[in-house]
Amino acid sequence: MPRLVFTPQNKEIEVETGTNLLQAADQAGLYIEGDCAGKGTCGKCRVKIVKGDPGNPTKAEKKHLSEKELAEGWALSCQKKVKEDLTVEVPVQKEAHLRKTTLAGGVEDLEAEPVVEKIAVKLSRPAVKDQTADLERLLKQLDREDLTIKLRELSGFPGMLRNNNYTVTAAIAGNRIISIEPGDTSDQLFGIAFDIGTTTIMGSLLDLQKAEVIAVTATTNPQNIYGADVISRINHASEGKHELKQLQDKVIEAANEIIKDLLKQTKIARDRVYEIIAVGNTTMSHLFMGVDPTYLAPAPFIPAYSRALEVEASELGLDINPAGRVTFLPNIAGYVGSDTLGVILATEMDKRTSNCAAIDIGTNGELVLAANGRLMACSTAAGPAFEGAQIKQGMRASAGAVEAVQFIDSDFVIDTIDDAPAIGICGSGLIDSAAALVDAGLIDKTGRLINPEDNPDQAPDKFKKRIKQGDNGLEFILVPGSDSETGEDIVLSQGDLRELQLAKGAIYAGLKILLKEAEVKEEDLDEVLLAGAFGNYVRKESALTIGLLPRLAPEKITAVGNAAGDGSRMALASKSIRERAFALPGKVEHLELSTRQDFQEIFVDALKYGQ
Repeated sequence: MPRLVFTPQNKEIEVETGTNLLQAADQAGLYIEGDCAGKGTCGKCRVKIVKGDPGNPTKAEKKHLSEKELAEGWALSCQKKVKEDLTVEVPVQKEAHLRKTTLAGGVEDLEAEPVVEKIAVKLSRPAVKDQTADLERLLKQLDREDLTIKLRELSGFPGMLRNNNYTVTAAIAGNRIISIEPGDTSDQLFGIAFDIGTTTIMGSLLDLQKAEVIAVTATTNPQNIYGADVISRINHASEGKHELKQLQDKVIEAANEIIKDLLKQTKIARDRVYEIIAVGNTTMSHLFMGVDPTYLAPAPFIPAYSRALEVEASELGLDINPAGRVTFLPNIAGYVGSDTLGVILATEMDKRTSNCAAIDIGTNGELVLAANGRLMACSTAAGPAFEGAQIKQGMRASAGAVEAVQFIDSDFVIDTIDDAPAIGICGSGLIDSAAALVDAGLIDKTGRLINPEDNPDQAPDKFKKRIKQGDNGLEFILVPGSDSETGEDIVLSQGDLRELQLAKGAIYAGLKILLKEAEVKEEDLDEVLLAGAFGNYVRKESALTIGLLPRLAPEKITAVGNAAGDGSRMALASKSIRERAFALPGKVEHLELSTRQDFQEIFVDALKYGQ
């Protein structure tokens, strides 16, 4: 079999002849961005073949790579099938998903109310006159003779008792003993809250006796190899049990990597982690649990389940206490998942008396409206543009991504993540760039870039050279090649502006439908909450300029960070909040936009840049 060497990671792997480099990198445990599930349409999975024959370029490679790049050995990893030994350079991208971890909160003012209870007891020694069995002796001391226990926890119990002077600690969840431990470990009670995002997975380790977050980490969702959006992943899972298992294995492996990192940071033993609470969109919930999501894709968008699911950690292969409880909070509808429920919990939308909207901006834009005593939610297919996908030089939020653009003093001021040389544009930079072009008068309300040749009076002379003809229409040069990492111009294309239009139009139209249903005018909104890590980095002025949000005073718009993750942490820390979460779906009215005859008309109007 051909042998591959990946640099600079120094990973070696043997693969079957005909395996493409994207699949091979995945087998080697390396992440390569590829939003199109290996179809060759996104052009993001670039690698450089530094040793070996790259072969003839495919049609897709000729489209996305210049002649110079092809001559230097650059290739699209999804297009390059392995026929011989190769050494392949994988560009190292410093992921900025860890920015999401800086937003972890939600439990600061909570009183600790753990679901799992730990009780240390010292049992009396058995004797000829007291031949009570070990387990019955324990249950009597706990004053809980109704408790059950599995063989796994019971098997080593007799020796443990005698080797520890008859002092043990029982961890109890509901009516079951989930762990018996030697000595007094009652001060060690931990849990992990997960936010399983389509793009990013975040985990938070909590001390459940203090309701305190003690460590947070995140990673890219490795399911991206099967596509950037949930529909691509549903389609893959629908091909059969093997494909569904592939997707589940990916997310469980990522969750275990997060668990490993959290425990390494804190030096906590995995057996002292007794609970996991997870939130995510409905598709992620199904894939995490290994449940077929096929019928989420076609109308009428029916999930296999919506209630909270609880299983043992050992059933999913999660590396905490084997009997630990894993609970995925309930979903609201096919495309409104427990992540939206987490937003409602964290922002207390279910308790508000004012007119308040919450928007979680992402591949699927989930919206919640509290107004006139009603709580309503809907989901819009915004597409992956906000994640940098389907954008010519789009990328996730990593070092070198253009993240902020402003039009100040008749010029463009551009910032990149970590102040690194520009290599592409992330979601916040995309919104800012479009808003700056609107401010500069270089795009009209229809989203069309001004052509200096057709409209010489509308394009200032200083910007005429920055508007050029690209492969598929006009492009505006944000960063010239002389200042970029790659030596290429970093541009915003006419196609990018159209993708952004579709994404922002879908979200704004969804909000307008909710307002219409609630009989509330836009100007009567008291507050709009921007949820999600992405929402935290979006400049509200830019969002208003491009018409992503209704025309409100900027002070009425509040970024609330990763509210879905906050809700997950709150439900982990507090039994009463978890019970509130279980009851929430019955209180939320779900609006299915695809059945609304007025949606298309409102959507077309919402496409305009500026409102």
